[in-house]
Amino acid sequence: MRYWGKLLGFIFGFMLSKHIFGALLGMWLGHRFDKGLGLNFDDLGEQSEEKRQAAFFYTTFSVMGHIAKAKGRVTEHEIAFATAYMEKLGLKGELRSQAQEAFRDGKTVGFPLAERLKKFKRSCSGRHDILLMFIEIQIQVAFADGSLDPAEREVLHSIARTLGFSTRDLDKLLEMIIAGESFHQDGRAGQTGASPKSLLSDAYKVLGVSPDASKQEVKKAYKKLMSQHHPDKLVAKGLPPEMMEVAKQKTQDIQAAYDLINKQK
Repeated sequence: MRYWGKLLGFIFGFMLSKHIFGALLGMWLGHRFDKGLGLNFDDLGEQSEEKRQAAFFYTTFSVMGHIAKAKGRVTEHEIAFATAYMEKLGLKGELRSQAQEAFRDGKTVGFPLAERLKKFKRSCSGRHDILLMFIEIQIQVAFADGSLDPAEREVLHSIARTLGFSTRDLDKLLEMIIAGESFHQDGRAGQTGASPKSLLSDAYKVLGVSPDASKQEVKKAYKKLMSQHHPDKLVAKGLPPEMMEVAKQKTQDIQAAYDLINKQK
């Protein structure tokens, strides 16, 4: 309910007229202001941490459902990914039900993707690192079955544009996330039988640099990525605590990729 216009109108009306009728007139004008302009003074400041986290949580799983439906039907891979993701985050009881409900919302015909994304962007005040984390999660969803369908790619581009990322930004993120998945599954530091050459190639992509990059350039990219994905910083900016594990895994992969490259430099 909007009431700031009425309250301020009453106060200023009384101050200017020194009379109750002036105050009432001011309150009436304030009421018209609230109703006509739809101004909500509660939204002028930053949203509370809880509201930002709730917005991230709902938008993540609803958009996840929308991407899963992009090809026309939700496959077993997408369902398995969503379920595994909830397991990974340790979602149980009410939180798990909320995530599942949001996922179902995203699958419905006519899901207002742009509207939801704009609202989400406002809720986190356009914080680049939070928006980046959000897109990275959605890329993982789209790539859940090991390939990227044209319809999924189109939705990802729509998401990126709405959140303020360019086509070039998205393409680079796609390369980094896909390489990151491979790097993580291969044990990050060669703990499996993956070829050292393949691991090193993925490590460079995880950091978003070319194999020709200097040691200084690699270090700069590493520091930037570590800062962008710092779990505590992200939680303070709107990442739900339940999703901190995602950020932790990301920083571990970034660290492992940097360490591997350093051994080769």
